[in-house]
Amino acid sequence: MTRIFQQILLGILVSLYFFPFGFTFLPSSLNTKIFLAAFGIILFAVECIKARQLTFNRMYFSIFFLVLLYCVVGYVSVDLNHTNDYTYASYFISFFTWFFAAYTVIFIMKQHHVEVNFKLLTNYLLIVCLVQCVIALIMDNYIPIKVLVDSYIDQSTVAETEFLNKVDRLYGIGAALDVAGTRFSIVLIAVVAVLSNDTKVKENSTQIVLYWMGFLLLALLGNLISRTTTIGMALAVGSFIIFSGLARIRVETSTVRVWFISLLTIFLVFILANFLYRTDPYFHEQMRYGFEGFFNWIEKGEWRTDSTDKLNSQMWIWPDNLKTWIIGDGSWEYFGSDIGYCRFIFYNGIIGLSIFSLFFVANAIIGMIKFPNYKTYFVMLLCLGFIIWSKVPTDLFIIYALYYFIDGENKKLV
Repeated sequence: MTRIFQQILLGILVSLYFFPFGFTFLPSSLNTKIFLAAFGIILFAVECIKARQLTFNRMYFSIFFLVLLYCVVGYVSVDLNHTNDYTYASYFISFFTWFFAAYTVIFIMKQHHVEVNFKLLTNYLLIVCLVQCVIALIMDNYIPIKVLVDSYIDQSTVAETEFLNKVDRLYGIGAALDVAGTRFSIVLIAVVAVLSNDTKVKENSTQIVLYWMGFLLLALLGNLISRTTTIGMALAVGSFIIFSGLARIRVETSTVRVWFISLLTIFLVFILANFLYRTDPYFHEQMRYGFEGFFNWIEKGEWRTDSTDKLNSQMWIWPDNLKTWIIGDGSWEYFGSDIGYCRFIFYNGIIGLSIFSLFFVANAIIGMIKFPNYKTYFVMLLCLGFIIWSKVPTDLFIIYALYYFIDGENKKLV
């Protein structure tokens, strides 16, 4: 019982990191991510003093260099354009906040599990995401709970609570809009990576069913909160079809077992979802919203949603002069587009966008080196980031930071 209680507390800790939030009775600049980072700095310093050296591989200094270079370009853009917008010129603050917050999470997890590997971290992230979905549904159906949460939880790490209620969107605690959809997508891709690569999972029918149940529930409920989840769902299913091993000349028995159980589980969940869609008005309404693109495709023969229509017609705004294309205008807010590529170029031009892109490529490469069996996952994670930038300027370092500190397959890179 004590062990279960400890694991619940660890799940809460992971949620405080993966879906940070503030409190209405504290300054809005203080949130759970900040608290974890502050604690992480202390832990990191103590461990370095004990070891009498830095506790991470020198390869990570390439990441630090790219972050510093990106910030320098940002400062140059701000200076040349005489603005005071240091949103991304000070990216090193955000970077090290995630870095040390991740260090805290993994350090505490290792006190309980001793070894924290890719599979274990994925398990925690999956459960945390599913709990967030359940919380969102409970809050949407029981107003007293929603009022209680809104009274004490500051959701400004995602969006203002008033805005979330105004647009009538489901939200959890620190989980809403594209922020939630992006993180759900990360976990969906990670779940399929475990199904495709972990030998023990592929040989255990119960685990296969549990992972697919978790995947399908998150894909279903996650889309009700944010339709960005569809991107992760598509990348995950695509990678599973291509890389699970069924297309090989010699197919392993474990691969056949995985495919059979997977298809059976998907079929049963589809039957259940179809039943609820036809019999439950609330579920029907939420499904129509969450999978609007699919319904339009089936009923009207075209894939479209209100948000994609708005993006395609209003949001693609580009600079009209060479200087802005090269170094940007040093401003993050004024030109009225939410699209990541547009914002990055307007802020510090193609130079800044290129360095920032290279930063994530470097993170993915380090992940591939540290986890050789999960190379496909890191390729998909990189694709996810670049795809989502066509909608919002999301920073996926939140997940890479965790992989810095968990136990890797390549023991030389720790």
